[in-house]
Amino acid sequence: MPGRRIASFLPSATEMVCAVGCAERLVCRSHECDYPSTVADVPVVTRPRIDADGNSRAIDNEVKDLAAKSQSIFEIDWDKLKEVEPDIILTQAQCDVCAVSEDELKAAIRDWDGNKPEIVSMSPIRFPDVWEDIRHVADVIGVGDRGAKLVKELKQRCVSVIEKAAVATRKPKVLCLEWLDPLMAGGNWIPDMVGMSGGENVISESGKHSGWIEMDHVTVENPDVIVLLPCGFDLERTVEESRQLEQLEGWLSLKAVKRKRVYAVDGNAFFNRPGPRLVDSLEILGEMLYTGLIEYGHEGRHWRSIY
Repeated sequence: MPGRRIASFLPSATEMVCAVGCAERLVCRSHECDYPSTVADVPVVTRPRIDADGNSRAIDNEVKDLAAKSQSIFEIDWDKLKEVEPDIILTQAQCDVCAVSEDELKAAIRDWDGNKPEIVSMSPIRFPDVWEDIRHVADVIGVGDRGAKLVKELKQRCVSVIEKAAVATRKPKVLCLEWLDPLMAGGNWIPDMVGMSGGENVISESGKHSGWIEMDHVTVENPDVIVLLPCGFDLERTVEESRQLEQLEGWLSLKAVKRKRVYAVDGNAFFNRPGPRLVDSLEILGEMLYTGLIEYGHEGRHWRSIY
């Protein structure tokens, strides 16, 4: 009996489907679903309404402008979606900027003729929520045993990072920036990860959405380490965008800057996606916080110092 046909509008969900060995069931994907590389042949049914090549401030302005007009930042090819006849649509109910929303999909398929696809929505807030999402996706597509096995393997890798970081005698204060202009402190699962990797997260809180901050907040906290992980940017783009931070009053006087402990990462591939590669993200954090003590081979490929 063939497996249920899957449409994924969420990059992390696409990664989950592939990680449990069901990539062949994907019948369409969003334009942001780009990993693993084998999904390149899966039809794309979305496109952005914003210019993703603009700088941080321009992108932020476009997103806020669309939100003010109650418009989605994604455009969906509904005809193509109906044509591939998915049994399941994977999406999220957390952030309208991150992926197509659950409400938009429900409204659109309400008048479809015949059998309507099941909408499976995820809204992870804390790091452990990712385990539940992996199990849930695996159960829905009929491979619950594979989901349980994958979660077990990922947890073992997390334990490895936690144990290595536990030998450190001092926890560095860490600020993770999820957007650079304006500044946004990484929330949700990011503070959990900082703690697991042996750091003390500052400004943002676990389980609360990422929020806008002022430079005054950064100056007061004066973190030991600053990690730049802007949502949707790869490593090279993050390094390029980071140059504007030097224009902020007080930036060059920060402890992390003077000690050359400001790091750029590929947030789009890792930290911004609450899927299996959050464990790689945890390893990356461990490497940055305890260089020489924790090494997994990510430096240079997925993160590097900007100074």
